[in-house]
Amino acid sequence: MCGIAGLIDASRSASAPELERRARAMTDAIAYRGPDGSGVWQDTDAGVALAQRRLAIVDLTPTGAQPMISADGRWVISYNGEVYNAAAIAASAELAGVKFKGTSDTEVILESFAHRGIDRTLADMNGMFAIALWDRAERSLHLIRDRLGIKPLVFTANAQGLWFASELKALVAAGLKPEIDPASVASFLRFGYVPTPYSIFKGVTKVKSGEIVTIDASRNISHRQYWSVAEVATSGLMHPFTGSEAQAEAQLNDLLLDAVGGQMISDVPLGAFLSGGIDSSTVVALMVAAQRGPVRTFSIGFDVAGYDESRHAAAVAAHLRTEHHEMTVTAEDALAVVPQLAEMYDEPFADSSQIPTHLISKLTRRHVTVALSGDGGDELFAGYNRYALGYGLGGLAARSPMALRRGLAAAINATPEGLINAAARLLPSRLRAANPVDKLNKLAAVLPLDREAFYLRLVSQCPDPAALTNGVAEHPVGLQWQPPAGPDRFVEQMQLFDTATFLPDDILQKVDRASMAVSLEVRPPLLDHRVVEFAWRLPRRMRVHHGQSKWLLRRVLDRYVPRALVERPKMGFGIPLAEWLRGPLRAWAEELLDPKRLGGGLLNVPAVHELWAEHLSGRRNWAYAMWTVLMFEAWRRRWAENTTKPPRA
Repeated sequence: MCGIAGLIDASRSASAPELERRARAMTDAIAYRGPDGSGVWQDTDAGVALAQRRLAIVDLTPTGAQPMISADGRWVISYNGEVYNAAAIAASAELAGVKFKGTSDTEVILESFAHRGIDRTLADMNGMFAIALWDRAERSLHLIRDRLGIKPLVFTANAQGLWFASELKALVAAGLKPEIDPASVASFLRFGYVPTPYSIFKGVTKVKSGEIVTIDASRNISHRQYWSVAEVATSGLMHPFTGSEAQAEAQLNDLLLDAVGGQMISDVPLGAFLSGGIDSSTVVALMVAAQRGPVRTFSIGFDVAGYDESRHAAAVAAHLRTEHHEMTVTAEDALAVVPQLAEMYDEPFADSSQIPTHLISKLTRRHVTVALSGDGGDELFAGYNRYALGYGLGGLAARSPMALRRGLAAAINATPEGLINAAARLLPSRLRAANPVDKLNKLAAVLPLDREAFYLRLVSQCPDPAALTNGVAEHPVGLQWQPPAGPDRFVEQMQLFDTATFLPDDILQKVDRASMAVSLEVRPPLLDHRVVEFAWRLPRRMRVHHGQSKWLLRRVLDRYVPRALVERPKMGFGIPLAEWLRGPLRAWAEELLDPKRLGGGLLNVPAVHELWAEHLSGRRNWAYAMWTVLMFEAWRRRWAENTTKPPRA
């Protein structure tokens, strides 16, 4: 795991020391991504420099250092990530004559690029990666991102040159001072993140999941998909799994066991996040089944009722006999993270679970350098509550009069939060939802909507971004995928949109920034592309069975963990955000909401203050919308005030 950066000086006038200085400044800005070493390679004739900060995981010796030059001298790589099947690639016939200097996956994939070509190498690679590959013969640069978008990669270009990096702050260190894109602000208010390929800055682009961006010698830029989850989904639905449920369970178990075992490759200590839910428990159970030594697990608990899953994690850990580490987080611990968020996330980001994600990363890093996570299970196996809503409520809403749906939504919105919580406590535990106010707020929001608006509202932080941005239009969301003809596919459409957008732009970005801030590598074995491709072949009844989500994944987990230890309502990795904004975070929030500074001209200040007043009064719960506004303002003050100058190559 590393941080990468580099540049192409269009004038080709910079000296070698100057190119090195500029490239090193970029990686110094993200030094926490790789505290174990740094390197720069430059070619003054081409005006190019590649740089890297190293977090040593496999091959801790200097033979794994980057940037790395291929044996034939043609290719230079700066690479962030891990390729778990490097040994299999090294054993291919075309590499039989290669004498590897070390044991790093970097050297293997570099020599494979040189001997087997880019497309064949990428087709074989199983891992997470962001790659900058310089072709010295063609004077072209290839920027490559892994299939699911686990690792980040951004770039920008103008008449002076091109810059790329793992994070935006490296571009800022290069002198990049662009304008904020108002459409990106509107999109951010909608989703709580800026959707790929856009960034918060005009002219700065995120490389898409499964994409190769090539910059040739004439600085023409081309984009090509080498893998597409939409194509995988279409193929899977057209060629579904036809075996029995027992056969599907056995095949998924074998796939996951191989994926988890492969991702346990490491020359440094390794562990796993464990919440006690289906996804993380499955990963940990398979780590134990892999029999590669003691398994270390990590969880955090909150001293706030309704938000603590630590006892469930401890029960699973005890059953699997892991070396379990646990920390109870107080409100003060969590609140102390808030002022750090704008530094940690150098693009506005507003998934409030960024706070506990950082805290568990910090705990884990005290003991290990690599952690496996359960990310991806909800998207692949239909685990989110919105899929149940889409499956059940979508059809019901379509058959119900609009007036009835609007009336029910209005009644829910008018019900005080305290009454909802009190009523929920009267229900039997098996019927009691975690965070009932949030659940009912989402229900009220989607009742009056058609299907497309239904999905968009469910994934929105702010239901009406235009009202907060003086009418600025959002970026197009690109939700145009149409599944093959057949039965109703609304749930599959939601899964596809989540996997293509919410997963890489929210979930994986959150984990990357929160973990890399403490130099921890996190690997998500459920997102092995073979698992993704198999999951899309499963009939819906093997994902959602008699209303139970993640049915086949649960069947696999049943082999290792008693159902009673993991069977409970889905909670999520949340914090009591609504209460904190009215209480201990109020002073911090109101400083950011100062009307003299708020938004820098990009926000409708009276509209924001109206939401804030409604939230403080308890009449409405605008916690998510307000958190999004506050995260934007905190980011803007740290990264964007008075940033108008172009970069200097």
